[in-house]
Amino acid sequence: MPTKFVFVTGGVISSLGKGIFAASLGNLLKNGGLSVTIQKLDPYLNVDAGTMNPFQHGEVFVTDDGAETDLDIGHYERFLGQNLTRMNNVTTGQIYSKVLAKERRGDYLGSTVQVIPHVTDQIKDSIRLVASQTQADVVIVEVGGTVGDIESLPFLEAIRQVSSEEGRDHVMFVHLTLVPYTSTSGEPKTKPTQHSVKELLSIGIQPDMIVCRTERALAKEAREKISLFCNVPADMVVESRTRRFLYEVPPALEKEGASVKVARRLSLQLSERRSHEFEEIVERLRSPRNGQVTVGLVGKYVKLHDAYISVYESLQHAGIENDVKMEIDYISSEDVAVEMDLSHYDGILIPGGFGERGVDGKIDMIRRARELGIPFLGLCLGLQCAVIEFARHVCGLEGAHSTEFDNQTAHPVIDLIPDQRTKNKLGGTMRLGLYPSKLGKGTLARSIYGAEIIYERHRHRYEVNNSYRMALAEHGLIFSGLSPDESLVEIIEIKDHPYFVACQFHPELVSRPTKAHALFRSFVAACLKRRQGRGDSGENLG
Repeated sequence: MPTKFVFVTGGVISSLGKGIFAASLGNLLKNGGLSVTIQKLDPYLNVDAGTMNPFQHGEVFVTDDGAETDLDIGHYERFLGQNLTRMNNVTTGQIYSKVLAKERRGDYLGSTVQVIPHVTDQIKDSIRLVASQTQADVVIVEVGGTVGDIESLPFLEAIRQVSSEEGRDHVMFVHLTLVPYTSTSGEPKTKPTQHSVKELLSIGIQPDMIVCRTERALAKEAREKISLFCNVPADMVVESRTRRFLYEVPPALEKEGASVKVARRLSLQLSERRSHEFEEIVERLRSPRNGQVTVGLVGKYVKLHDAYISVYESLQHAGIENDVKMEIDYISSEDVAVEMDLSHYDGILIPGGFGERGVDGKIDMIRRARELGIPFLGLCLGLQCAVIEFARHVCGLEGAHSTEFDNQTAHPVIDLIPDQRTKNKLGGTMRLGLYPSKLGKGTLARSIYGAEIIYERHRHRYEVNNSYRMALAEHGLIFSGLSPDESLVEIIEIKDHPYFVACQFHPELVSRPTKAHALFRSFVAACLKRRQGRGDSGENLG
């Protein structure tokens, strides 16, 4: 069977949830027995998301092969339950880099290089590459941005050409739009959708399905109006209502018959329908049997929660497996005060990050978690801050720091490794992607993972300075995870503490709603134990 392509575009406004819809549709089609992959086309000129400010772009999601990608790739992986690669995220920067490299080599044989056909051909090659490499039954391609944006035009032209070349029997266009509800008129407004589709038609794309983002149920009259003015069958106008939990979206779309309609349009055969695995997950999110735990997430980008979306989702996954409600309190590391009351926190989590801003607040929160016996989990920079804190307050190494923040520190307990010293570019130069770690016998990390060798995804430049490992170990810091050659520290822990673990990698990138990552699962279990141990009084047992 030839590969089928589903192109997802967005209209009216940005941040409508195209990524969640694409991931949900992929989940439903996979649940119906089809092999599916998803690709994101990002219209920005950056080569990748690696150098972009989290306040602008949210989290940078890293794949096994070390690609720094859009956060939607994380949604794709979690909803599909499969690992993706760098070919699943294509940017304008990548496309133009390849076109210009070909021009310099003379590949175009003296032709004038233009957007059409050279840029659009390169986009089409990227789309067909993921199809040929994965041999998927269905490739879902999300086009980033909003229809009408100048930067999206080459991508829209490219997918129009794919439709013409592959044949309409093998290509489907899905357009996601906003249907706002105005309280003054007391009705949903379809005009924005009409204008958005008109814009899409001017490019030469007629949507086969329109997915309407709404806050309220979409009445039959509104569906029929959209059908009439946008030239799509009424049953191909699908509601996508705002949901409390992300994992409610696939079952809700299933009730709308979204996957069945896509399969019918593309002549795909779905296997016998079965109950959706996310229904049980949603039920446990709604009605956990073990009460609630509260975790303080201390970071520097907390004003934009998307900067920590994988961490948030991983905590939710761990809450599902521990059958507990997760209350996550975002704490700005710049606002941490010595007098801050931590008695209501069942755990403290320090995520990754870059730059000096807010580091002192993270270090102080780690010190208090260590001294008060509050379960602690550190990720990437969280490990580095934990080593700095331990060096200062347990080992007595006054002024210990990372050379990232103070290159004149007397005790550089965190420093660049030799092969990073000669690199003067930021983009794509860190330790990126999947690396092995060896876990020590008798350590908490070994018991959590239940394995000696593990593989985790990395994204960092600085490491624990080996010159200080002996001094740190003599004072009780356990290096429970090391690289196979023992040259790099991967996991640290402290004995005789309810839970004090930090890792140099990013476990949040591989956690799944159907299988929480072991570190998050054990961390939340420790948080729950703390909450149960102090009962309902909220007394700080530290």
